[in-house]
Amino acid sequence: MIKRSLVLLSISMLVAVMFQCGRQTGGDTDAEQTYVNLSDTVKYVGIETCRKCHYQKHQTFVHTGMGSSFGVADTAKSVARISDTTIIYDPHSNFYYQPYWKGDSLFLKEFRLGANGDTTYRQNRKIDYVVGSGQHTNSHLFVHASMLYQAPFTWYAQKSKADLPPGYEGGYNSRFTRQIGLECTSCHNAMPTGFVPGSINKYTEVPGAIDCERCHGPGEIHVQRMMKGQYVDTATAIDYSIVNPKKLPVSLQFEICQRCHLQGNAVLVEDRSFMDFKPGMRLSEVMDIYLPRYSNADNRFIMASHVDRFKLSECFKNSEGYNCASCHNPHISVRETNVQKFNQQCRSCHQEKDSDFCTAKKELLQSKNFNCVECHMPSSGAVDIPHVTVHDHYVRKPDGSRDDTTGISRFLGLVAVNNAKPDLRSRAMAYMQQYERFNSYPYYLDSALVFLNKLDPQKNNTGLWTYYFFLKQDFGALTKLVNSQGTQRILGELKTPSLSNEQAWTAYRIGESFYKLGNINEAWPFYKRAVDLAPYVPDFQNKAGVTLLVLQKPKEALRYFDRTLELKADHQEALNNKGYVRLLQGEFQTAKKLFQKALTYDPDYELAWLNLANAHLQLNENTELRHCLKEVLRINPVNKRAQQLLNTIGGA
Repeated sequence: MIKRSLVLLSISMLVAVMFQCGRQTGGDTDAEQTYVNLSDTVKYVGIETCRKCHYQKHQTFVHTGMGSSFGVADTAKSVARISDTTIIYDPHSNFYYQPYWKGDSLFLKEFRLGANGDTTYRQNRKIDYVVGSGQHTNSHLFVHASMLYQAPFTWYAQKSKADLPPGYEGGYNSRFTRQIGLECTSCHNAMPTGFVPGSINKYTEVPGAIDCERCHGPGEIHVQRMMKGQYVDTATAIDYSIVNPKKLPVSLQFEICQRCHLQGNAVLVEDRSFMDFKPGMRLSEVMDIYLPRYSNADNRFIMASHVDRFKLSECFKNSEGYNCASCHNPHISVRETNVQKFNQQCRSCHQEKDSDFCTAKKELLQSKNFNCVECHMPSSGAVDIPHVTVHDHYVRKPDGSRDDTTGISRFLGLVAVNNAKPDLRSRAMAYMQQYERFNSYPYYLDSALVFLNKLDPQKNNTGLWTYYFFLKQDFGALTKLVNSQGTQRILGELKTPSLSNEQAWTAYRIGESFYKLGNINEAWPFYKRAVDLAPYVPDFQNKAGVTLLVLQKPKEALRYFDRTLELKADHQEALNNKGYVRLLQGEFQTAKKLFQKALTYDPDYELAWLNLANAHLQLNENTELRHCLKEVLRINPVNKRAQQLLNTIGGA
C-alpha cells in the first residue's frame, strides 16, 4: 500500500483542480497555474529537440519498445531474417509473397504460379517503413501518392517466421489496400501532425517512433522558456510548461498508458479525433474503448490489452496508487530491466516473511528461478495476433483455470473499459462499429437499436440512424428518413469537415442508399457533399464519377476518375471506369491499355477482363478475346455471357 502525507495529498488534489479549471472555456484561472503546453496552439518540437537537454534519457528511451516502435525500412531497423526461401503463401487468394533486399531497401513481390510452375502474374512494391520494435513483430508499410498503406507481410520475431499480417488470414487478404489512418499512427508513431484533413491515410510527413511528447505533451513553450533561462526548481515546484506524468495524480498517470495499451473498439466522442488526447486528460474526454465480454473466457485476451487485464487484478483493485509505472520505467527497455526489479515490486506489497512470501513448493520456485512473473503473469498467445506470446497482465494466483477450455463461451456484452458511464450515443456506436469492423453478428445491431431508441428525439441524430440503417442494408428506411427531414436541410447540416470525416461518411452512406434504390439524381448531391468534405478519399471520388456516368455525363465523370487516379494510381476500379468511358467514346486502344493496367494490380478483376474482351472484340483481336473470356471463366465459371461469346467465336 502506498502511503501519502496530508501535504502531498493536498498538493495532488490542487494540481488536479488547477488542471481541470485550466481546461474550462472562459475561466479566469491564472495561466501560470495550468499545464500551458496542452493548448491546441502549442506545437510539437520532436525528440531531437528534447535530446539536446535530456541526453541520457534519450539514449535509453530509444531502445525501449516505444522508442523503437517505427522506423525507415532498412537493414538497421528490420529484424527479419530474409532469404531466398522466405515465401508466404495465401491459399485463399492463391497469391505468393516474397520479401527481398535490394541494397539497403526492402521490397515485396506478389506473384502467382501457373499449373506448370511458371509465373503467371507478379508485381513489386517498395517497403518504406517498419512498424514494431521487433520484440514480437515487424509489420511493413508503404507510401503511395503520400498515402500510407500496409503490405501483406509481417515478420513474427519470436517464431522467426514470415506470414500474413493479423487480419489478412482466413480469406481476408486485403493485399495492398489496407489504409493506415490516424487510429493506427496515433499510437504507433510520434504525434502525426502531418496528417491531411479530409483524408483517411494521407500524410505530408510520416513521423518516426513514439517520442517524448506522447507522454509529456507538446514541448514548444517548454523549450522557449528554457532558452530564455526561465527555469523551475522541480524539486520544490511543478513546471507547468510541460507535463511530467510523475507529478500528475495517479489516476491521470494511468490514463496516459491506457491511451495505447488499451486496444479495442474505440468510439470517439463527437467532434473529437485520435489526435486530441494529451497527457493530463481523461481518455474518456476523447474516446471510449469497448471490449466484448464472454462467459468462460477469463483467459482470452488481445495483444494490446495490458490495461484491461491489469484492471482485473487484485493488485490494482486493492491499492491506491499501483499503476503501470510501478513496474515499468518508460525510459528503460523491459529487456534491460533486471527480473529482480519486478520481484521487488511484488515484495513491496506482499511484505510477509521470506519463507511465507510465496506458498508454492520450493521445487517449483526453483524451477521458475524465483521469478514471480513466470507463475502469476505467464506468457500465452493473444487471440488477435498469431505466432506471438505475451505476458498476461491479469495478475493472479495460478489455479489451473488458465488451461481450462471447457464450457460454452457466451457473449455478455460490450464494456467501456475506460468509462463506467458511457452515454447512449457512445454505446450505440460501439455496437455498430463492432458489427462493421469485427464480426457481423445480427445481435450487435439489435443492441445498437435499443440505445438508439433511447436517444433524445429533439436532438440531431441523423448520422447515427444513417449508420444503423446502412449497416442493416435497410435503404428504404434510410431514404425515408432523409425525405422526411428534407434533402436540403440535411445537406445544410453536413457541412463541417473534421479529422474523423464523420459527416462525409454520413453523406456517402445516404448517397449509396439512394443509388442502391435506383434514385441516382437523389444520390448525386450526397456523393458530391462527401467529396467536398473529404476530398482525399479515392473511393468517394470514384463513386462520384460512377454516378455522373450513370447520369450520362461522361466528361464530368472523367474528371472524378482522373482525380481518383491522382490520389491512388493503382485504383483498379477507377482505371476500369475510365477505360469504360474511353470504350464508349470509341477510343479502343486507350481503353484497352486502361483495362490492362487495372489487371496488373488485380488479375482476378472479372469486370476488367470483360471490358478488355469487349475492346478486343471491337478491334477484331480474336486470339486476345479468347484469352480474356477464359480468364473470366477462370474467375467465375458460371458467367453465361462469357461462355456464350466464347462458344460463338469457337474458343471453347
